This record gives sequence, C-alpha cells and structure tokens, in this order.
Amino acid sequence: MSVAFRRESDDEHKEPEFEWPIPVGPNLVTPRGFRLLGEEVVRLEAAIAAETDQEARGKLQRRLRYFHTRHATAEVQAPTRDHVAGIGSRIRYALNGAERAVTIVGHDEADPAAGHIAFSAPLGRALMGAETGDMVAFQGREDAIEILAAAADPEIMA
Repeated sequence: MSVAFRRESDDEHKEPEFEWPIPVGPNLVTPRGFRLLGEEVVRLEAAIAAETDQEARGKLQRRLRYFHTRHATAEVQAPTRDHVAGIGSRIRYALNGAERAVTIVGHDEADPAAGHIAFSAPLGRALMGAETGDMVAFQGREDAIEILAAAADPEIMA
C-alpha cells in the first residue's frame, strides 16, 4: 500500500506545540512585577500537581517554564528620581490636546486597559527618561507629547 494512504496515528498530524516566546532584551520589572511573577510560578506548580489530564498538564508545564525563566531573569528596578519617567513611574502627559496618564511597567505586568504599559511599547520607549516639562517625539512628530508630571507609582513600586 502507498504511504499516502496509510495513517499511522492521529498524533503525527497534530500541530507542534512550541514554548512561549521570551521577549528580546532585558527583563526589567517593578517590585510588584517581580512579586506577580513569583505568585504565578507558585500557582502554576499547584495547578500542575492537581492536573490529571496529560495534555492539560503539558500546557501548564510550558507556561511554568516561561514564568520560571522570567522570574529567574527579572531585574527589579529602583524608583527613578521625581519628575523623571522610568519603570515604575506614573506619567501624566498631553498628546494631541488630550491629557492622559500611564504607568510604565515590565513586559509581563503590562495591562493597557488598566493604564500599565510596557517599557518596550512604542509609547513607553518614547516616555522613558523624559522629565516634567519636556516635549517628546512620538509617531514622527518632534513635539507630540508634553510631559506634565512624572513620579514613582507607590502601588507599583511597593
């Protein structure tokens, strides 16, 4: 019989399952981010111990490898000085006439809906190192963002 008509098993036709991709660059985190990474490792270890289904257990183990790596390579950042935007800073800024506020955090703790943006995001990169009163280039405009205030976010840096 031709190989084309023979089917060994369903497993050989499944899509391969890859590891979670580790973001390129340094793993800069806030103290809160470091704590959240550790909590996720503990939660996943407990879930793996309780899981009986082999496929679900494999998915949890892949996730655990990612968070173990992120926790082990985390570089906790000290608060920046007042009026300077950095990781853990709450920044008020004006963009296109609208006043907004964000907190710059590490990659794994970013949640744009809650106002937490990653330092590696385009807006985060533009704001990093800016001081109160600075005009910052963004999206091809030299004076797109005006920094109104920057200070350490006590919730994130605790």
